[in-house]
Amino acid sequence: MEELSPVKKFYDGKTIFITGATGFLGKVLIEKLLRCCTGIKKMYLLVRPKKGQDVENRVQDLVQCKVFDKLRKEQPNFHEKLIAIGGDIQEPEIGIDQADLQLLKEEVDVVFHSAATVKFDEPLRLALELNVIGVQKMIKLCKQLKHLEAFVHVSTAYANCDRPFIEEVIYPVPVHPHKLLDSLEWMDDDMLNSITPKLLGNKPNTYTYTKQLAEHLLVTEGASLPLAIVRPSIVGAAWKEPVAGWIDNYNGASGIYIATGKGVLRTMKAENSAVADIVPVDIPINMMITVAWYTGVTKPKSTLIYHACTGAVNPFTWGEMEPIVRNSFKRIPLDCAFRRPNLFLTNNSLLHDYWIFVSHLIPAYMFDLAYSVLGKKPRMVKTYNKLHKTIGTLDYFTTHSWEWTYHNLDMLRNQLSAEDKKTFYFDPRALHWPTYIENYCLGTKQYILNEDMAGLPAARAHMRKLRNIRYAFNTVLVVALWRILIARSDIGRNLWYLIMGLVFKFVRYFRVTSTIRKE
Repeated sequence: MEELSPVKKFYDGKTIFITGATGFLGKVLIEKLLRCCTGIKKMYLLVRPKKGQDVENRVQDLVQCKVFDKLRKEQPNFHEKLIAIGGDIQEPEIGIDQADLQLLKEEVDVVFHSAATVKFDEPLRLALELNVIGVQKMIKLCKQLKHLEAFVHVSTAYANCDRPFIEEVIYPVPVHPHKLLDSLEWMDDDMLNSITPKLLGNKPNTYTYTKQLAEHLLVTEGASLPLAIVRPSIVGAAWKEPVAGWIDNYNGASGIYIATGKGVLRTMKAENSAVADIVPVDIPINMMITVAWYTGVTKPKSTLIYHACTGAVNPFTWGEMEPIVRNSFKRIPLDCAFRRPNLFLTNNSLLHDYWIFVSHLIPAYMFDLAYSVLGKKPRMVKTYNKLHKTIGTLDYFTTHSWEWTYHNLDMLRNQLSAEDKKTFYFDPRALHWPTYIENYCLGTKQYILNEDMAGLPAARAHMRKLRNIRYAFNTVLVVALWRILIARSDIGRNLWYLIMGLVFKFVRYFRVTSTIRKE
């Protein structure tokens, strides 16, 4: 029998508990663990019941996801190891009933906690309930687990984004979490919303603010736990596994790419030289798996923090990314594009507002007017208002750059065997950005929009049609402006005739040359 690598051996016979299992990270984590650590005994998945669908049905839907296609071929019965645990981070005791709670207490060895709200513009009360109070409840639960060997919490590299240089430490918080949480009991929503900007300080949103508070709680209230924290930056499509380019959400760069590919997004506020710290999802997932192994085996005396970023070792800027995205969607266009892909990046607010007006609002109102004349419901202005609100939440991250330290990550890499380094890779230095971005763009088409590649010829024909419309419009516009503004003067008229005469001579010359060659 082949000897297992150290990481695989650690997971042999283990029972895992995962929160956020139906999310992007959760799906990839489940797939990687089951495919590469085949000795895992079972996985308990915290799943929130939805209207008209119980937790068992949600897990059945989960295992049908395309992300499990490879695993399904290798292990047709993999779903038998997945056990749904009904619960909700917002409920008391995480909404887990006593029977399930007893199972967790007796059986769970490793916990991965990734359940959180990732919305940047979430109201502070809800963000606190999900990202901070939810962590409090997880700490309480983990303290009851009799065989817990590792508790891995997923934070964000931007939890301390008000600092340009971020180390693998927990920084002081401006307000103690307990004081803020106590105030929620007597403070109404209007009052809380009114003081939110002051509470955030230099933080850009409630997401980064509450993630920092959660980290503080973890190392204070959870100091006795075998705890580790992983901080990913902007999590993007898969690099290698389970499928290159796999993505299932509009968050982060995905929404930007799709809006660009559809020709809807024409301008975005960004610093061309700022690092686009996108990290492929398989990198933090492999880190989480090996971090749990290291935590469980070596039992560090303090909580270790690991940065899952790309900017320091393999930087790639927003300015470098834009032409790759644009050209990718020109080669493999999205179906029914609004306009041809063309994105202008600028950090100048006045210039950005100008392009918003010219490239977004004017076309939106023109199309809505046409829709109204045709008896259809206007929708473009509403679409652009929603787009501007969404893209606006990203401005802070597309106009700044950060530096993170990687001492713990380097240490972890050195602890891995050669086989585990290959299986659970997380070194981004080998990442070729142009190829990755092209696969990412293709992934948005295939996995988010569910567009059939068989329709690619029609999409390309539509893109050529849009190109011809654009050329015709620009020609008419130039001629009209010339006739109105210049051709009325004698000098302008003579110049016009000169240019047209040269054009006719040019065309006549090529006709004569072509006739001589044929003879």
